[in-house]
Amino acid sequence: MDLSVIIVSYNTRDLLRACLTSVVSTLSSGLDHEVLVVDNASADGSAAMVRDAFPQVRLLINKKNRGFAAAGNQALGQSGGRHAILLNPDTVVRRGAFVKMVKFLDENPQVGVVGPKLVYPDGGFQHSAFTFPTLPMIFLDYFPLNHRLINSRLNGRYSRVLYEEGEPFPIDHPLGAGLMVRRRVMEEVGLLDEGFFMYCEEIDWCIRIKKAGWQIYCQPQAEITHYVGQSTTQFGDEMFVELHKSRYRVYRKHYSWRFRRMARWLVRLGLTYRSLQARWAARRGRLDQDALQNRLGAYRQVRLLS
Repeated sequence: MDLSVIIVSYNTRDLLRACLTSVVSTLSSGLDHEVLVVDNASADGSAAMVRDAFPQVRLLINKKNRGFAAAGNQALGQSGGRHAILLNPDTVVRRGAFVKMVKFLDENPQVGVVGPKLVYPDGGFQHSAFTFPTLPMIFLDYFPLNHRLINSRLNGRYSRVLYEEGEPFPIDHPLGAGLMVRRRVMEEVGLLDEGFFMYCEEIDWCIRIKKAGWQIYCQPQAEITHYVGQSTTQFGDEMFVELHKSRYRVYRKHYSWRFRRMARWLVRLGLTYRSLQARWAARRGRLDQDALQNRLGAYRQVRLLS
């Protein structure tokens, strides 16, 4: 089998329907494939929709939300493709994207992971690949001084020119919304670290994959539309805390104590700044008191992380 498509879904029924429709359409081009959907205890009828509208899809239903990494591993462990792609439910796969990604892996045996070019629903450019975390990236996350800096290599972004030229280029890691991995890599490096509930699991995986000697590329000829964060925006403040839990886990696993100490200092400085912004917004009537307290509570939780 050429490809296993793995989708982890949580309360994204309508987006999941559009995603699966595009997957079924693009896979009609001849790849020997399977599609597995893991439903993380959705309450919006997602599982029933998949069962009724896409009987060819293997549906795994969890009684609780296990998080992305654990649910992804659940499907990866039952899949049989030579390659597997982790695909977000808030994506629409453009025709030929999977074929181009599989072809690139097959023609480049030294490459262990390939990511697509992601675009916004209006066709606009979206950053699809990133460098591994750095201290400047942490600083710019809290203090976005200038849009040129935000979109620069200093902030972990690859030049837009690389995507526009259309040739595959080496990267540190693709966004987890669309990450295709070789089966041999999974057997050699292992699956996702289930200590990550949400966020950063692809960063950790790609660091481990690169340490094992594999290359990672972006294939900009393969395009996927990405709606961005449709599951996580359901719980904004909670996901802010989960993001930082995951970031700190990456730092503990792969970075020096000096980096970790400076990272914590930058985060605390940024949280102080954001707290002042939130209080100012509340005074101006742009943020109600409940929202303010929830946000400040999330900031306090992040401060306590180590």
